[in-house]
Order: sequence, then structure tokens, then C-alpha cells
Amino acid sequence: MTTTFDTIEAAAIARCGGREALEARLTRAEPPESLAMIGDDRYLSVMSRRIFRAGLTHRLVDARWPAFEIAFDDFDLAAVASLDDTDLRRLATDERLIRHRQKIFAVRDNARAMQAIIAEYGSFGFWLAEWPEDEIVDLWLELRRRFTQLGGQSAPSFLRMCGKDTFMLTSWVVRGLAEWGAHNGKTTRVADLQAIQQRFNGWAAESSRDYCQISQILAFSID
Repeated sequence: MTTTFDTIEAAAIARCGGREALEARLTRAEPPESLAMIGDDRYLSVMSRRIFRAGLTHRLVDARWPAFEIAFDDFDLAAVASLDDTDLRRLATDERLIRHRQKIFAVRDNARAMQAIIAEYGSFGFWLAEWPEDEIVDLWLELRRRFTQLGGQSAPSFLRMCGKDTFMLTSWVVRGLAEWGAHNGKTTRVADLQAIQQRFNGWAAESSRDYCQISQILAFSID
């Protein structure tokens, strides 16, 4: 039987040294109206930065990101989408950037994928803001389907960077799920992800907390 969230939160409070200490460590999701107001260029920038962070030290990527902003015209979607293969091969050899050809090409491919969403919904931010959190796993899967290099934890990590409310399946969260009897075994199959989504939906209804906070509290609740 799954443990109540009150029990999990009490364990996290004890391990963090009190409720105030726990609350200070928790992420706050952005409200939908804020997400809808963010420019499409900023979403492409954040998505690209997440892709380059995968497998690298975040500080290294972040230190070079101003050069990426210059190289990709501040991530203006029309400008990036119009880059041809010759342009991208040149950027893939630019020492100011991170010379990873597949990820460089992904920036253009993702600009075009984002344009398709904008054509249908008006803006990428509106599309993201309207997606219900109790179906957030479906958003992960849709991002993986539509965009390049957003497999694994990259889709939920991108959402967390944007401020979209989502839980994360870090190793600590997965251990917390097992510790409290919520899920044991794999977390990669769609059926597993949907089962975990239902656990989080129940905890969200019980606690009225953001999904991002629930996953953090799970991580903080175990040794």
C-alpha cells in the first residue's frame, strides 16, 4: 500500500531540519499565464541549452551560452530555421561553441518543430502552459516525438528549466518511490511512467503541492 504524502513530507522535514528548511529548498513552478508570455526564442534557447548540457558539466555549457546566443541570432526561430547544412557545419567547428555536430543540427531541427506548434497554437508558450500537469508524462512523450535530442531525462529537465510544473525521475526520486511503496522496478517503459503519473496525481490531490515539489520532497525523504 502506498504511503500517505503526509508521512513522506514528515520524513523530509525531519531530514532537512524543519519545515522552513525544507520549504527553502523547494522549487516553485511558474503559473500558466507566465509561461504563455515567454517568447518563443527563449524557449528554443532553453531547449538547446538543456540538450547541450546532457552529458556535460552544466557550468561549461552555461559559460559558453552567450556565444551560442550570438551564433544563433538570439535564437530567433525564423533565422535558425533558415540555416542550411553549410551554415551548421561551420558552426559545428566554431571553437567558441561546443563542437557537437548532432546537437548543432538539432537546434535548427527543433526550431522548425517549434514553428509547427506555433502555427497550430499561436505560441509555444501557450501550448506548454495549457498542457495539464496530471498528464505531464504525455507531454514528455510528445516532446520526445516532436523534437530532436529530448530523450531520457532531457524532456522533463527542459520543462523544469522553463518553470513548467513537472516531476523528475532522478535516482533519488526513484529510490523514494521504492522506499514508500509507490513503484518498484523500471521507470523507462510508457506503462511504468503512466503508473508513476497516477501516484503523483494522487499525492498532488492529497497535498495541493506542485508536482516539482512532490518529487523534491520524495528525494529529501530518504537517506
